[in-house]
Amino acid sequence: MPAADTDPPYTDSQDEIGPVLLARARSAIARHLGLPTDVPPAPDWLSRRRATFVTLTRHGELRGCIGSVRAQRPLGDDVEANAVAAATRDPRFPPLSADEFADIQVEVSLLSEPEFIEFGDEAALAAQIQPGKHGVILFSGCRSATFLPQVWEQLPTPEAFLAALKQKAGLDPRRPAPKLMAATYTVQKWSEADSSREMARRSGGTPNEEKSR
Repeated sequence: MPAADTDPPYTDSQDEIGPVLLARARSAIARHLGLPTDVPPAPDWLSRRRATFVTLTRHGELRGCIGSVRAQRPLGDDVEANAVAAATRDPRFPPLSADEFADIQVEVSLLSEPEFIEFGDEAALAAQIQPGKHGVILFSGCRSATFLPQVWEQLPTPEAFLAALKQKAGLDPRRPAPKLMAATYTVQKWSEADSSREMARRSGGTPNEEKSR
C-alpha cells in the first residue's frame, strides 16, 4: 500500500479546502437522512488518502464527533463516512434526526500523520506534548483513545489533558498505565460557525454567540 499523503491537498487556493470539506460533510449527512441537498464539489485532491474528524454541535453543545487517526481511504470518502458516523453512531448521543439537521454546525479537522514519541514516564510524556497544538493518541494493551487539539480549550494543562485521555481509554488516571505508548498529530480545522462569523464580520453584522464545547 502506498504511503499516506501527508502534505495538504493540492488546490489552486488553500482557502478552497475548508469549504469543500464542510460542504461534503453536510451533504453526506443530508443524504443519509433523506433530505434534499446540493451536489457537493469534487476536486481531484479529494482522491488523496487523508484522515479526518467530523464534529457536530447543536446550539453550541457537542452533538457528535467521529473520525479517523490513520489515512486509510480517499479524503472525500473519509470526511463523508465520518460525517454520517458522527451524526448516527457516536455512542454518547442518539442518532441525529431530520428535524435537528438545520440546527447543527459542522466542523472538519484534517489530521497530519501521527508520530510516535519516546518517553520514560508519564511526566516525561506530559513535558513533550504542546498545549493547543498537539492531538494525542494513547495506547495501552488493547485500549486506546485520542483527543483532538481542540480539547485543550477545556483541559489546558498537559496533566489534566492526559488524565482525561487515560480515563477515555478506560485506564485509571491516578495510576501509571502499563506499556503506555503515545503518538501526536496536528490538525487543520474549519467550521461552519467560523465561516458564519467571518461572513457577519465582512457584512458588518454580529453572529449569534455560541456556548463553548
